[in-house]
Amino acid sequence: MTRTLESWKDVARTLSEIVATHPDKCLGVLGLSYHHLPIHLKPCFLSISCFPEDFQVDTRRLIQLWIAEGFIRTSGNGKCLEEVAIDCLEDLISRNLIQARKRRFNEAEISKFMHVERTYPTLPAQKHNVRRFSFQTLSYSVDDCCKLLPPVARSIYLFSHLNLPLEPRPPIKLLRTLPIYDRDPIIHESFCHFKFLRVLAISHIDIKFWSFPLVITKLFHLRYLQVRFYGKIPESISELQNLQTLICSGHPFDITLPVKIWTMKNLRYISLGGATYLPSPRRESILNKHLVSGMPNLEELSGLCCASCTNAVFSGIPNLKRLIIYEPFNKRNCLPNRLMDMSSLSKLEAFKCDWKPLSQYFPIKSSVFPTSLKRLTLAGKYYFSWEDISSIVIMLPNLEELKLKCCRADDDVWRLSDKDKFKSLKLLLLSNLNLKRLEASSDNFLNLKRLVLKECNILEEIPTDFGEICTLESIELHDCSTTAEDSARKIEQEQEDMGNNFLKVYIHNSRIRNEFMVSRSMISR
Repeated sequence: MTRTLESWKDVARTLSEIVATHPDKCLGVLGLSYHHLPIHLKPCFLSISCFPEDFQVDTRRLIQLWIAEGFIRTSGNGKCLEEVAIDCLEDLISRNLIQARKRRFNEAEISKFMHVERTYPTLPAQKHNVRRFSFQTLSYSVDDCCKLLPPVARSIYLFSHLNLPLEPRPPIKLLRTLPIYDRDPIIHESFCHFKFLRVLAISHIDIKFWSFPLVITKLFHLRYLQVRFYGKIPESISELQNLQTLICSGHPFDITLPVKIWTMKNLRYISLGGATYLPSPRRESILNKHLVSGMPNLEELSGLCCASCTNAVFSGIPNLKRLIIYEPFNKRNCLPNRLMDMSSLSKLEAFKCDWKPLSQYFPIKSSVFPTSLKRLTLAGKYYFSWEDISSIVIMLPNLEELKLKCCRADDDVWRLSDKDKFKSLKLLLLSNLNLKRLEASSDNFLNLKRLVLKECNILEEIPTDFGEICTLESIELHDCSTTAEDSARKIEQEQEDMGNNFLKVYIHNSRIRNEFMVSRSMISR
C-alpha cells in the first residue's frame, strides 16, 4: 500500500471492524502470539496489564519494576540487569505485543498472573488466589483492599483514589496541594498484613500522605516503592535493605535524605520530587565504623541538590549512569562559586541540570564532565555562555545528544570556528532560546542526524550548509520564525534537486493552527 494518510485511515477503519465483529478471532491470534513467547518474556509481557488503559508508562520505571519483580536475570554475556531488561522490551516491541490491553487480551488474568480491578466489584467470598494486584477503579477503600488481597501478596499497584475513614488535613494554601492524609491506624493495619510484599506502587495523584508511612519500613522484602508524601524521609528507610527503586514525589521544597541511605547497597534507582540534599558517605562511616558506606549499584539519581555535587558524594555512587540535578530552594548553596567535578563518575552517560534563577550563570566553566557522557541537557531559566558550549562541551568525545531548553545565552549569536567539531553528536535540540544567528557549517557537525528547533522566535535562518551534512536525516521546527522555516524548506528543496531524498523537513506551527481554528469559529457563527 502507498504510505498516505488515506491509506492508513482505511487500515484503521478495517481493523476496527474486525475487532468489533470478531473479537474472539483477535484474542485467538494474540493468544498464539503470547504462547509462542520465550519463557523469560511471558512475565514481562503479562506485567503490563497492571497499568490502566492509555496509561503512559515510563520505560525506565517499567524496567525497574521488572527487576524488582524478579523477572530479569543476568546472562552470561556480561550485560547488567538494565541492559537485559532493555533487550526484553525491544523483543516485545518487535513482536508487536507491547501495546496489548485487557479488552483485547486477558491472558494475565487467565493465567492467574495478576488480578486487575477496573470496576468497583462486589467483594468475593474469599480472597483471590493471585499474588499481584492492580486497582484501577475511580476509588477504593483501604478496608476493601485488605479483604481482596491475601497475606502472600507480592505486588500492589494502586491507581485508585484511597477512601480513608478519617478527614484529611486542610490543604496548605502556600503549597496549593491536594488534600493530604494523616498516617492513621487503618493505613498501618492494611500494610502490615503483607509481609512478603516486593512492589508497592501508589500512583494515584490524589494520594499524598502528610508524613512517610512508617509501616512501609517494616516491609523487609520490598524492592520497589513509589509513594507521595509531605515531610522527611525517616532514618528507618534503611531497614529496607532489599529496596532497589525509591520514587518519592510531592515535595515542593528541598529534601534531606537520612545519612543511613548509604547503607542501602541494593538501591539502583532514586527519583525524588524536590532538590535532594544527600549527606556525605564519610559521615555515615564515622557514625557506623563497622559499615562500608556507599551505593555501588545506584545507576540513576533524579533530583540531587547541586549543593550535594561533591567529590565525597560522587565517590559513594561510582557506577551512576544518569544524573539529574536541581537548584535548591535555599539559594545559599548554589554552584557558581565552586567547582563541580564529575570526572570520577566514569560510567555517567546522561546528565541534566534544571536551573531556575535568571540572575546566575550555569557553571559550565566550573564543571568537569566525564568523557563517558553521551547525553547533556541544560534546562531552566538561567544564563549560559556560547563560548563555554563551544570550548568545553564540544570536547566531550562521546556526546551524542545536546539539549538546551528555556535558557538565555550571553549573546544571540553562536559562532563555531573551523576547529570546533562535534565528533559524535547525533541530536541537537535548541528550545526557547534568544538565538538570532547560528554561524556554523557542515564541518562542525560530523555525525548529526537530527536538528530540532523549538520556539526559536528570533532565529533568522538555518545555515544553508547544513544540507551538506551527509548523516542529517531530519530538520524539525516547532513554532519558529517564518524566516527559519523558509530556510529549512530551501535546504530540503536544494537537496531534492541534487537527488538527495534522504533529508526530511518537518514544520509544526501552532500559530497557524490557532488562526485556522479561530477563522472556522467565526465562520460557524
